[in-house]
Amino acid sequence: MKTILVTGGCGFIGSSFVKLLSAQRRYRVVNLDKLTYAGNLENTADLAGKDNRFVQGDICDRALVERIFKDEKPWAIVNFAAESHVDRSILDAAPFLRTNIGGVQTLLEAIRSCPVERFLHISTDEVYGDKEGQASSSEGSPLLPSSPYAATKAAADLLCFSYRRTYGLPVIVTRSSNNYGPYQFPEKLIPLLIRNGLNDLELPIYGDGKQIRDWLYVEDNCRAILSVLEKGQIGCIYNIGTGEERTNLDVAEAICVTIAERKKLNAKTIAERIRYVADRPGHDRRYAIDTSKVRAEVGWKPDVDFAAGIKKTVDWYLDHLDWISRVTSGEYRNYYESVYAHAWGKGQSAGRIS
Repeated sequence: MKTILVTGGCGFIGSSFVKLLSAQRRYRVVNLDKLTYAGNLENTADLAGKDNRFVQGDICDRALVERIFKDEKPWAIVNFAAESHVDRSILDAAPFLRTNIGGVQTLLEAIRSCPVERFLHISTDEVYGDKEGQASSSEGSPLLPSSPYAATKAAADLLCFSYRRTYGLPVIVTRSSNNYGPYQFPEKLIPLLIRNGLNDLELPIYGDGKQIRDWLYVEDNCRAILSVLEKGQIGCIYNIGTGEERTNLDVAEAICVTIAERKKLNAKTIAERIRYVADRPGHDRRYAIDTSKVRAEVGWKPDVDFAAGIKKTVDWYLDHLDWISRVTSGEYRNYYESVYAHAWGKGQSAGRIS
């Protein structure tokens, strides 16, 4: 049985991918995760006792990474480990530089010492920058990141391909659109709105709410990533998304309707709590990617449409209120106040958390 080293496998997308691998029963999984605020062992608790291994550690720790490579001799590496939230990168970019660039370089150097057959680096459509009024980005489009987060991901992509060119490393990169689904930490738009909607709190929307995104259910993304790992061409990039676009306000209204249906409430009453708050600095208006390559080359397509995905996601959060309570204590409150309640530290009240 081949071994796959998954970094960041206790995070939102990483844990969904680890579960997919376990369900496939074709691979042994070694999960390396630092367990930061967004990494949670509960996300993979149902895999306990199976022939997998968990290692708590940092991808920037070269000695640890090289020891895992030598002990496990993985067939492939899938790198999810990253600081991933734009808002936090605006508040402090330093952790993003360290993990998203320095950590990737550590993995690449380890591969030079202990070769693997495939290194799949997980990136984001945000590296292409704002596509307002423009055609969707193909894999060959220029990188024009706007936020510190996106800039570190773009830098990591370029670093991967420099190691491909210079050292012949077996690099593949996927760039996914906005993911959502169970176990997503409630700092991102959809879980934040669901949490607040379930707790009779205000629903904060940046700016005018007309920012446009492509929303991809996390399990669909993970199926695409596995297909690229197994069938994709080394040295290539694959965009992953649904090709459907919605404004943030559309998403908020859909969540209000779904919560109302589940809890037998009036959707308009919930929607009345939508509050427009100070927009984040440098906020991109539109992300859009051309996903024809991944569909043609590996035969992937999304299975979960947005309406079904939102229902599944709201149901999960409503059935896991204890999980939400545990992950939104302490540090989360400080973050929320910094971004929403005080308008990016400017002291202008825009909402509160309780």
